[in-house]
Amino acid sequence: MQAFLKGATVQSSRPLKDKAAAGPSTEKKAKLVPWVEKYRPKCVDEVAFQDEVVAVLKKSLQGADLPNLLFYGPPGTGKTSTILAAARELYGPHLYRQRVLELNASDERGIQVVREKVKNFAQLTVAGTRPDGKPCPPFKIIILDEADSMTGPAQAALRRTMEKESRTTRFCLICNYISRIIEPLTSRCSKFRFKPLANQIQEERLLNICEKENLKYTNESIAALVRVSDGDLRKAITFLQSAARLNVDKEITEKAVTDIAGVVPAKMIDNLLQICFTGTFEKLEVAVKNMVDEGYAATQILIQLHESVIEQEMSDKQKSAIMEKMAVVGKCLTDGADEYLQMLSLCSLIMQQASHNN
Repeated sequence: MQAFLKGATVQSSRPLKDKAAAGPSTEKKAKLVPWVEKYRPKCVDEVAFQDEVVAVLKKSLQGADLPNLLFYGPPGTGKTSTILAAARELYGPHLYRQRVLELNASDERGIQVVREKVKNFAQLTVAGTRPDGKPCPPFKIIILDEADSMTGPAQAALRRTMEKESRTTRFCLICNYISRIIEPLTSRCSKFRFKPLANQIQEERLLNICEKENLKYTNESIAALVRVSDGDLRKAITFLQSAARLNVDKEITEKAVTDIAGVVPAKMIDNLLQICFTGTFEKLEVAVKNMVDEGYAATQILIQLHESVIEQEMSDKQKSAIMEKMAVVGKCLTDGADEYLQMLSLCSLIMQQASHNN
C-alpha cells in the first residue's frame, strides 16, 4: 500500500493490490445491510407463526402442484418474505431471476403493464429441472406485492391472464386489505391470512438478533419493542437497529426505544386525561398545544388516548360517544385536517362527557 502511494508500483502487481485494497471495502459494504433484510427468512422453515401457509408451501417443495396464492394481513407479518423464501428454495440461485417476476407498488402496474410485461412473462414456457440436477416445478411465479393498490381495470385484465397461462405460471398476490381485491381474482386464489406475530415469537426473534449483533439490552427494552410494534416484526427490527446505532457500546434502554418509536410518555397522556376530567378549558388548550408543539404525531396521541379511555371508570354510553368522536377525528387526520384543532375537539368532548359524572 505504501509503494502504491509513492507511485512505485509495478504494472503486473496492480491487479493484486487492487483486489487487496477492494477486499476490506467490499466486506464493509456486505455488513451495511438493514437488519430487516439481513435477517429475512432464507427458507420456508424460518418463517415464524404462519403454520397453514408454511404447510402448503412445504408440500409444493416436495413436488405437489402450487395453486395461485393470495396472502393478506397486517404489515410486517412475513407475507413477502414467505413467498420469496419459497421461490428461492424451488428454483435455487441460478434460476430464481429467470423464473420469478416481482412487481410492487413502486412499479408502474396499470392495465398496460398487465397486458404487456406480465402477459409476456407468463407466456414463456420453462423446463422442469435445475442446473444442479434437482427437480423444480415446470412453472414460473409472478409476485404482485401490495396488490390492493392496483387499479380496478388492471385487476380485471389480470383475470383472463391467470386462467389462460395456468399451465406455465402461478400468481401470488400480496395485500393488506383483501376487500380491495376484486371478487373474480380472490375466487381464483387460495387465500391465506397472515396473523400479527405473537409477543413470544417477536421476543425470540429480537433476542436472537441481539445475540448475533452482540448488543447490550434490558428485558424492559425488548418488552417495549414488542409493545410499540403491535405484531409488526419488521417495525420492531427497524426500531432495534435504530436504538443500537444511537446507543453504540451502551445498553439499549426502554426510554431509547420509546423515543425512537415516537411514543408519547404515559405520564403526558395521564396528565391530559386528568385535565379533561378535573381541569379547565384554558388548561386543556395549553396541554394540547404543548403536545402538538413537541412534535408528537396526533395519530399516535389518538391511539394512546383510545387505550387509556377504555380503562377509565366511565359508563358505556360515555365511552361509546368518545370512541365515535375518535373515529371521526381519525378520518379527519387522514384527510389532512389540522392536528391541534382535531385533538382539541376530541379532548373537549372527553371533558364534556366527564362532566356528566360530576
